[in-house]
Amino acid sequence: MYVAVKGGEAAILATHDLVAEARRGDPAVPEISVAQIREQQALACARVMNEGSLYDQDLAALALKQSQGDVIEAAFLMRAYRTTLPRFGSSEPLDTAAMAIRRRVSATYKDLPGGQVLGPTYDYTHRLFDFGLMDEPQRAPSPLAGEGWGEGSRHGSDDPSRKVASDSDLRDPSSAPSGHLLPQGEKERAPLDARMPRVPDILGAEGLMEAEEPPEGDPRPFDLTRDPVSFPADRDVRLQSMARGDEGFLLGLGYSVQRGFGGTHPFVGEVRVGEVAVEFVPEELGFAVDLGDVTLTECQMVNQFQGSKDVPPQFTRGYGLVFGHSERKAMSMSLVDRALKARDFGEATNYPAQQDEFVLYHADNVEAAGFVEHLKLPHYVDFQGELELIRRIRREREERIAREQGAQEQNAMPEAAE
Repeated sequence: MYVAVKGGEAAILATHDLVAEARRGDPAVPEISVAQIREQQALACARVMNEGSLYDQDLAALALKQSQGDVIEAAFLMRAYRTTLPRFGSSEPLDTAAMAIRRRVSATYKDLPGGQVLGPTYDYTHRLFDFGLMDEPQRAPSPLAGEGWGEGSRHGSDDPSRKVASDSDLRDPSSAPSGHLLPQGEKERAPLDARMPRVPDILGAEGLMEAEEPPEGDPRPFDLTRDPVSFPADRDVRLQSMARGDEGFLLGLGYSVQRGFGGTHPFVGEVRVGEVAVEFVPEELGFAVDLGDVTLTECQMVNQFQGSKDVPPQFTRGYGLVFGHSERKAMSMSLVDRALKARDFGEATNYPAQQDEFVLYHADNVEAAGFVEHLKLPHYVDFQGELELIRRIRREREERIAREQGAQEQNAMPEAAE
């Protein structure tokens, strides 16, 4: 039993006030709002939603604000809140081929049905500071009110350099209707196709891609939030665990399979980002009801397989599907997914990324953080036990050395007398 510390409760309550003070920072600086975090830190919100295992942009933004930007603490808040929510059932499988595309790129085909859609990405930006972002922010004018865009909005209403929004302006990507490309200059682009085939499906039509069929009876996926995980884990368990796993850990594992611990060179079959409809079938209705859209990132990684006695040479796939715009997470997940399928293809499982128990247990950053951070909590009794153990071992060691030295001296005395 821990020794009670007088005044401990008061000290703990005082830390709550200190946390609030540290969170607020300098009162002279305007306080950031949840809406600002949601709209301007969307990539951080996506990570919190994934690792918190709950799709809610407002709550993700609130969690980031409450945790001072600590992503793991924010994910912990999301998971804790998730446990309080009622569960109505499982949605219908999502049809990502019907995604309202924001971004869609392939590293395997230059010209593919539906085309490449670069969308918002840092892939082609210089990693140089934009010190203009440090300027005092100005409230963005509404395009519906006929106000200007971009730099023109910084000037007064009488300034002739102020631009008036029109359909020919280059607009902010966030203003684009879902599923449509933005107009650029004087040239209008046509709307994107309502359905875009996935690249692995193109290879599958030639018989060059491994076929993926649902398990017999098409059972509901395993729910690791309700049932304990056993090993070896099935693929639905692995995918679910990685979807809410730590992005950095999965990134490291994905990197490992490409260098000294895997030796593979996969190709990005496709990465797509956009909105997908979520449908649910209530028992009392018997037909699907559209619950709304969620933003998802899907990645399918194409890997070579040289074949075996029973399977001809073909391509295999790794799959990643995550909340929000999270390309790095989806790609890492797809790399590790393929590595974890090694047993399915009769491949050796020599590397960490191929061990499902290693990956699934250590990818959960909320559990890992709890296990690591609990070390700073009181361990007085445990340490006292270890302290007494070390003292006793040292005493025994010193006594043993003293006995050995005494024996050596006694043996040396007859020799000296001679």
